[in-house]
Amino acid sequence: MSAVAPPAVDPAAAEEMAQEAAAWCALHGLVVGDRANPRSATVPGVGLVHAPFSLLPARLPEHFWRQACELAPIFNELVDRVSLDGDFLQDSLSKTRQVDDFTSRLLEIHRKMMETNKKENIRLGLHRSDYMLDSETRSLLQIELNTISASFPGLGSLVSELHRTLINHYGHFLSLEPKRVPGNAASSKFAEALAKAWAEFNVDSAVVMMIIQPEERNMYDQYWLTKHLKITHGITTIRKTLSQVEAEGKVLPDGTLLVDNKQVAVVYYRAGYTPNDYPSEAEWSARLLIEQSSAVKCPSISYHLVGTKKIQQELAKPNVLERFLENKEDIAKLRKCFAGLWSLDDEEIIKTAIEKPELFVLKPQREGGGNNIYGLDLRETLTILQKEGGDARAAYILMQRIFPEASLAYLVRDGISHEGLVISELGIYGAYLRNKDKVVINDQCGYLMRTKVSSSDEGGVAAGFAVLDSLYLTDKVILHLSTFSAISFN
Repeated sequence: MSAVAPPAVDPAAAEEMAQEAAAWCALHGLVVGDRANPRSATVPGVGLVHAPFSLLPARLPEHFWRQACELAPIFNELVDRVSLDGDFLQDSLSKTRQVDDFTSRLLEIHRKMMETNKKENIRLGLHRSDYMLDSETRSLLQIELNTISASFPGLGSLVSELHRTLINHYGHFLSLEPKRVPGNAASSKFAEALAKAWAEFNVDSAVVMMIIQPEERNMYDQYWLTKHLKITHGITTIRKTLSQVEAEGKVLPDGTLLVDNKQVAVVYYRAGYTPNDYPSEAEWSARLLIEQSSAVKCPSISYHLVGTKKIQQELAKPNVLERFLENKEDIAKLRKCFAGLWSLDDEEIIKTAIEKPELFVLKPQREGGGNNIYGLDLRETLTILQKEGGDARAAYILMQRIFPEASLAYLVRDGISHEGLVISELGIYGAYLRNKDKVVINDQCGYLMRTKVSSSDEGGVAAGFAVLDSLYLTDKVILHLSTFSAISFN
C-alpha cells in the first residue's frame, strides 16, 4: 500500500478559498439557520449562515466507494424483509422496551398494527447507511443504518458541487481533478422516490406531508426536497409538526388521512426519531393516527424499528441474515461490513470492555448525536450496570470501536477556516419503494460525507460536532497520519 498525501494549502490560500466558498454557499442555498438568531429555527429566510463545510473533499480509495454503493440495495431489501416479520421485531426488542420508554411506545404502536393485521401495501424507505474505513483492518465497517429522517440529502448534494467548483478554480496548484468528485443527486433522487410513492397512491389532489420539529435550523436541507417535488413533479408539500397533526388531522373510515382538510398521500418524517419529539401525549396520538391511516409512511413504524441499534446487533448474529435473505453473495457482502456488535448479556465481552474500554463504544437506543459513551465513562457505566444487574443493560449495545486514519484538513465554520487533524464518515443513501409484489425502486441514490476533528468522539452535523464534506476518489489505498480516533456520527 502506498501513501497518498493530501494537497498542501497554505493559510493565505485557504482563507481566500474559504471566502469564495462561503459566497458560493450563500448563492446556492448551502445554508442553515444561525443559532445566534432565535427566529432562524422557525421563520424561513431569517438568520441564515453557510452550513459548516470542509474546504476540500475527503479522499477515499474508489473500491471502497463502489463497495458501499453495492451494499445500498441489499440493505434496502433487508429492511423491507425484516419489517414484515413483526414477531422478530417484538421479540428482539422485548427486553429493551422494559428499560427504554421511547422504544416501548414505538413497540406499542407496532403491536396495535399487528393486532389489527394492518398491511402496508405501498412501502417507502429513504435510508442512509453510515461507514468508516478502519485503519487496522483496512476494511469498510458499518456504523449504523438510519431508517428514519436520514438527513442532509439536500445540502450534501450541494457540497459536491462546491468542491468541484473550487477544484476547477484552484486545481492548477492543488493537483486535483474535479472528475474524481463523484456526482451527488441525493436530493433529486429522494424527491423522485417520494414522487413515485405519491404516484402509486394515485390520488392527484393529495399532498406529501413532511413531519418536522417545531424548531428546525436545518429546514433548508428539507426545502430542497420540497423544491424538487414541486418544480420537477408538480407535487405540493405541507410541513407539519406532530402536535399540529394531532390538532388538525383525522382518519376517515376508509383510511384516508386528512390534515388541515388536505388528503395526505405520503408522510415523510424529518422528526419523530427522538424522545424529545414527543413532549406530550399529543405527539404520540399523532404518530398512531398516521400509522392507522392508508397514507404511505416514510418510514412506517416497522421500518423505524428495523433501524434501532438493537436490531442492528441482532442482525449481526450468526444465521440471522439467512432468515431474511436467500442470496449467499449478498449475505457475505453484508457480513463483511459488520463491525463487532454485542448485547450486554455477554459477560465475557463486558469484562473485556471494562478492561479495555478504548476498544469499544457503548450505544443507547438514541439518535441525533451526542449519545454514545466512550473510554472511562464506558468503563464506569458498564461497572454500574454489572453491579445493578437486571434488565437495565438491555437499553444498550456494545460496539467495536472503529479507528479511522486522521489527515490534515481545513474546516470552515462562520466564514473562518481552521486547520486540524480530521476523520470522516461516509453515508450512502438508499431508496426503496414497493407496491405489494412490485419493486418500483431499489437504488443507491447519493451520499453524505461528514468530517470532524479527530479529538472529538461525537460527530453529528446538526448537533454541532461535524462539517459537511464530499468525496475525492483515488485509485490507491491511503495511509495518512498515524494519529487515530474513533467516533460515531449520528
